[in-house]
Amino acid sequence: MELEQAILGRRMVRRFVPDRQVSPQTLQRIAELALRAPSAGFSQGWDFVVLQEPDAREAFWTATTDDGPPDSWLQGVRTAPTLIVCCSDKGTYLRRYAESDKPWQDQDELHWPVPYWDVDTGMAALLMLLVAVDEGLGGLFFGVEVDRQAAVHEALDIPADRTIVGVVAIGYADQDRPSGSTRRRRRRKVPEVFHSGTFGTPLGQGR
Repeated sequence: MELEQAILGRRMVRRFVPDRQVSPQTLQRIAELALRAPSAGFSQGWDFVVLQEPDAREAFWTATTDDGPPDSWLQGVRTAPTLIVCCSDKGTYLRRYAESDKPWQDQDELHWPVPYWDVDTGMAALLMLLVAVDEGLGGLFFGVEVDRQAAVHEALDIPADRTIVGVVAIGYADQDRPSGSTRRRRRRKVPEVFHSGTFGTPLGQGR
């Protein structure tokens, strides 16, 4: 598949065919290509916990949901046969930029304009979603609520110094319609979002 086709075909899938697992070969390709994501200073401060076995997925859902009946969103997403919990490692970045070829030997987080450890992990997650499309699969990226993070850390033995940036759900799509948000909201056009030279001048209309 061409890159443009994968990008145009990517959407957030919220219901999957529950009894069709992602093959080991496909999962390996997703993992290998995700590691081609950029990372500041080539720090690579990320870890990914793959949940394919039913017990492992159930441990995640138990840690993130209440005992009551699931809503329609949760009912759909729980059908995903593969979950990939994406974790960032801030310490790896701080230590990398304290090395002799970098400027911040004091390891002070305040030097960083944004948390690149989270940004880079998010870019790796996007590559997973695109590779999934290329493999004929559907994918979804979703977050873990703040008050559930500790429970997920405990359930999956994730070290305390890792931050759960989000979760990639992958499987064969069991829906072919856009989400409610996509139906209700239009996609912003290039001239509205891309500015030429200064903010407010649409791309293509610069000086």
